[in-house]
Amino acid sequence: MRGFTLVEILVVVVILGIAAGLAIAAIAPDERDVSQREARRFAGALEYAAKRAQWRNEMLGVSAARRVVRYWRRDALNDRWQVVEDDDVLRARVLPEPLDAMVLTFAGRALASDAIVPLRASGRNEPFVFALTTPQWRTIVAFDPLNRASIAGPSATTP
Repeated sequence: MRGFTLVEILVVVVILGIAAGLAIAAIAPDERDVSQREARRFAGALEYAAKRAQWRNEMLGVSAARRVVRYWRRDALNDRWQVVEDDDVLRARVLPEPLDAMVLTFAGRALASDAIVPLRASGRNEPFVFALTTPQWRTIVAFDPLNRASIAGPSATTP
């Protein structure tokens, strides 16, 4: 009975290691894919939030502070923002590494990056723009006065 030599076993192990590395690289999403996927998810959630505000006759808002996107409800009794916790679509979402989110503009004006952008019960919303960024990519999510979200990018960030 003849067995395998140490060299033959090492060759097989190296080949399996290379194949596994290539498979992981092929299926692991890169920053561009992550940015694009999260932008689609965010755009869908924004359109849903605008519709929910109208359906339920409530003032909602959205904010992004670094890696966390939150949806808010304006409490009519004490006139304060409260985090929405009773809706799976609008629960606070921690974005995957290395993605960050921030608001860029509301009604054509710059805002603080963590400001709460309102979504009115009347459905008459001002246009606003959020950016989802990684070190290499930037994706813009814009919301128009007709309550439609659009996505631009991802495009390469300039060094």
